[in-house]
Amino acid sequence: MAPALPFPLSGLADEAANDLAGQIKAQKTLGWEALELRLIDGQQACSPALTDVAFAQAMTAIEAAGLRVSSFASAIGNWSRPITGDFNVDLTDLRTLIPRLHRAKTRWVRTMSWMQAGTAESEWRQEGLRRYREMAKIAADHDIVLLHENCEGWGGSSALNARRFMEELNHPNVGYLFDIGNTVAYGQDPLEFYHTIRPFIHYVHIKDCQAAGPGTKSQAFTFPGQGSAQVRLILQDLIATGYRAGATIEPHVANIVHLGAQAAQASPAERFEAYVRYGRELVHLLEELSVP
Repeated sequence: MAPALPFPLSGLADEAANDLAGQIKAQKTLGWEALELRLIDGQQACSPALTDVAFAQAMTAIEAAGLRVSSFASAIGNWSRPITGDFNVDLTDLRTLIPRLHRAKTRWVRTMSWMQAGTAESEWRQEGLRRYREMAKIAADHDIVLLHENCEGWGGSSALNARRFMEELNHPNVGYLFDIGNTVAYGQDPLEFYHTIRPFIHYVHIKDCQAAGPGTKSQAFTFPGQGSAQVRLILQDLIATGYRAGATIEPHVANIVHLGAQAAQASPAERFEAYVRYGRELVHLLEELSVP
């Protein structure tokens, strides 16, 4: 008998398929009980782009398949939204999300802290914190948790900035979402980033990537444990330090959703197969780490 996994697994299944039926099939093929929602038929599940009726239909299909939603991957503060842009767009997404989070019975939503867009670093930081404090108040009022991912934004631009961001916010409805592979993808040291932000980690995304060099971005994504992101060591430490909240795979090996037509497009079958292989390789790695 295989050892029990140390925490539940889910996936950003829009990397497996555009349509919800395909996303559900991918999770069921892996034998997992949850998925993280981002795009459904190309529509952001965390914004009015996906209507309330369409969201309700999606939840019915997800639950009929015996699945649950682990969390939501919103576009709030992400790579498409500059710190100089209209903050009301993010607030609209957040307010749209609140009843959806409640309906899905999860409190977690992935966010970032906006692109710098040519502003001075001090302005970028202060405006990001101001916006986050306003969102944190809304989150507290509705019992949800904003998870800042180490991706775009001042709060993800370095390990030190990540920790400072969390310490200055110091809010019970704000946590950190640590994406293991994003460190290498942005030319950062994965172990330094992980150990610096570990006390604030509420949730984890699994990604791996071959490094292009310190300070140099990379899109050479790999299967888990085959890149430079120290996935094995970080998972080992998470397990040893009592982490049990769960993890979501975001493979990027066959499809990088946010690049759209800019990226080489794998076939639907290739996307699905790569996603399932990724999940199975992660399970195998976690089983190895869970053996006493």
